[in-house]
This record gives sequence, structure tokens and C-alpha cells, in this order.
Amino acid sequence: MNQVKGALVMTGTVVCHPSPKPQCSLLFSLFIAALLCGHPLVSLAYDLNGFTISGDERAGWVQYDYNNPKGKPDINKGHKDSHGFYVMPKLSIETPSYNNFRAKITGAAATDFGLNDHDKESRNFVFDPSDNESFAILQELYVEYENDQHHALIGRNEIFTPMIEHDDYYMLSNSFEVATYTYKSRYNTNLTAGYFHKMSGVWDSGDDGTEFNSMSDASFVPQINKDEADDTGVYYGAVDFNNGLHRVQLWEYYAEDLYNIVFSQYNYTSKNNSFSYDAGAQFINFADVGDLEDSSTTINYNLFSLKYDAAFNNGFSIATGASKYSDGKGQGETLGAWGGYPYFANGMIFHFFEAGSLRNAESYKLQGSYNFARQGLDNLTFNARFTYFDLDDDHSISSDGRPQSHMRLYGVQLKSTFLNGGYFAGTYEYHNTDHENRTWALRLIGGFKF
Repeated sequence: MNQVKGALVMTGTVVCHPSPKPQCSLLFSLFIAALLCGHPLVSLAYDLNGFTISGDERAGWVQYDYNNPKGKPDINKGHKDSHGFYVMPKLSIETPSYNNFRAKITGAAATDFGLNDHDKESRNFVFDPSDNESFAILQELYVEYENDQHHALIGRNEIFTPMIEHDDYYMLSNSFEVATYTYKSRYNTNLTAGYFHKMSGVWDSGDDGTEFNSMSDASFVPQINKDEADDTGVYYGAVDFNNGLHRVQLWEYYAEDLYNIVFSQYNYTSKNNSFSYDAGAQFINFADVGDLEDSSTTINYNLFSLKYDAAFNNGFSIATGASKYSDGKGQGETLGAWGGYPYFANGMIFHFFEAGSLRNAESYKLQGSYNFARQGLDNLTFNARFTYFDLDDDHSISSDGRPQSHMRLYGVQLKSTFLNGGYFAGTYEYHNTDHENRTWALRLIGGFKF
């Protein structure tokens, strides 16, 4: 966070309502981003007697075209064309540190000022889809202790872990009622243990994400399994070694009476005079436990992935990934739950929810990027991504009952940061799944952090 003590602020956000045609919408996103790069704003950061006041004024237009205006169940899983404009203010107050203790409180809200057609918001996931009402929430309220070797936190927090995280890439981030402790050893190794009690977050919760619900209710398993789990949470522990060249992570998440996750990842990062790179391997295993293990729902599969990313001194960079899903059940009940998206080969907007099934599937990602620093625009980046899912047509079935063999995603994105707090991302993705109507989505999201 950038701070200017005692400064008075004015903030602004540029918003555009795009044409319904995808080609025009994409041009609008690029145009708005260019405006934002040079748009004059006066920023604020405020420090009051050691108390830090910060915030995030975010606004955005989102549009999802499933070629299904009436939401027919035999087209794209019944997903209905949706669009809308939203504003998400967030304000935080953090106390000064006292004997390594500090506390923070954050209030947040989401509103459309009554501008949207509620019949066209079912896939936007900003409001609770059952009522599409504006809301406010106590997003964070926690006490934290930290010194050179120990870190402890309890309360509501926008925490990050590989498989459960705040996922702050959309409108309003997730938040969790959590207790966590990390021991930072002198051997480049962190040991972590904790417990997730509840979560909020409309995009990633399987319940009403406008309020905090138990981790079991916020999961993606069927309602009968949520009822049997009876408001349980998630225990977790981790070992994380990082010496700057090698990083090895091992995390375990135990969701009582639902399922267990083992997440492991290795990264090798290095650089020379012309480029830097990150090569990684990842293995994730999902297995049902407790009451769910004895139910008709089955979760028993794993996912192995590889990646290689490189950034060159001339402004170009690449990101590649490949993943293999095992021939086991449970992808629909687990992938994306609780905000975790550590996967190496996904799309920019669409991930895995549009395919009939990812059982025994493979996915591949290729992304090229360019940073415009040589043109004097250090904080402007263009990304283009192609993602291909090789589906197993024995398991992946279209909405009208036909076997599916592939899913293709084509995405472009323009991202910018400006004036010590301003940010914008314009993202467009075209989606082609075997035996489904063609789909596209547009997100124009920007704002100002102080």
C-alpha cells in the first residue's frame, strides 16, 4: 500500500457499457484501458496517529453470452445469458503495531444502484442469485501477531493458501473465519497449521456468498452431503521450503465428513542476462472421508501438472502448462471450491465448469504476453491465451446427451496499473465446447486502491 500522510483525496473510475457484440465489446475494453493509462487521478493514502485507513473503490461491467437467452436446460448446462454493472466499495482501518500485535477491520459492499435487469444476472455471481440484492458485509475483523519467527492470526481475513484463498480477481474477494499459525524457521522453511470455520464470497461459495457460512455449506458437494457434514470446517497444515532457487510445498486440507486434499508443488526459478524462468510440477489428490465416503457421492481422483514460464528482457513473456486428470470421480464437487485456483492449465475466465466432465481429461495452456515498458508504458501488459481440454467422451456428456471430445478457450487481456493505486483489467474469452452453443465472456474491471 502506498501512503501519503495527511493527504486529501479524490478518486475516480472510468466505466463503459459495451456493445452486445463481442468484437465491439473487445474494442471497448482496449479503448478504456488506454484511457485509464493516462487518466489523471489524485490518490489518497491516510495515516491517522498510527492508524492506517485504506480502501479499494472497484467498479466493473461483466457479460456472459451462452447463446442461451432463455436458459434452456439442453444448452450450455442451462446457463443463461447474463450481464451487469456493479460498484464494490471497501474500507479498512488497521491499528498500529503494539508488542507485535495489530488488528484490522474491513467493511465492504456491492451494489448496482438498481440499474441491472435481475432476470439477466444469474451467471454474474456478484449478488446472491436467489434475490439479486445489494449487500454490505463485515469482510475482515482479525487480530494478528508477527515477529521474525512466528505469525498468528484469528478472525475474519482475506487469507491466501493454494487450495483455499481470497481469489481477488473478480468483483469482491472471498473472506474466511480462520485461525492460523506459521513458524518461520532459520532454514528457509515455514511450518503452518490452521482451521477454516466459515467463508463468504459469491463467486466461489456453494451457499449464499453474501454472508459467512460454514465451510461444508460453502462447498460444492450435493446438499445431502452438506447436511450430513453439519456445519463442519477445514483443518490444514503445510511445510513450505523456499531458498530463492528451489521451492517445495506440501499442504493437506481435511474437510470433516467431506474430503481430504493433498497439494504438493515444486518450482525451480532462475534467471540470466536475457530472461528469467519458472519451471514447476504439481500433484493434487482428492479423496472422500467420513460421512461422504459412506454416501452415494464419490470423490476419488488426482491431478498432475507441469508448467514452464519465461520472461524476456525485451518485454515478451510466455506461460505454458499441461495437466492430466485421473480416471476417478469428483471433479465437479471439488474444482474451484473455496476459491482455490492453483491449476497450471486453465482459461482466463472459463475454467472447467462448461465441460460435461473432466474425468480422465487433459488440458494444455499456451500464453504469450508483452509489457509496453519500451514504449514508456511500464505498467501496461497485453496477454493472449489458448487453452485446450482433451475430454474423455466416455465421461463428458453435453447438455443434450452427446459425447464430448474437446473444449477450446481463446482469451485476450489488457492489464494496467497507474498512479500508485489505480488498476484495470479488460478480459475477453471465446469458448468452444463440443456439442454446445458457442460462448463468450467479457469483464471490464477497474478501480483505485488507497
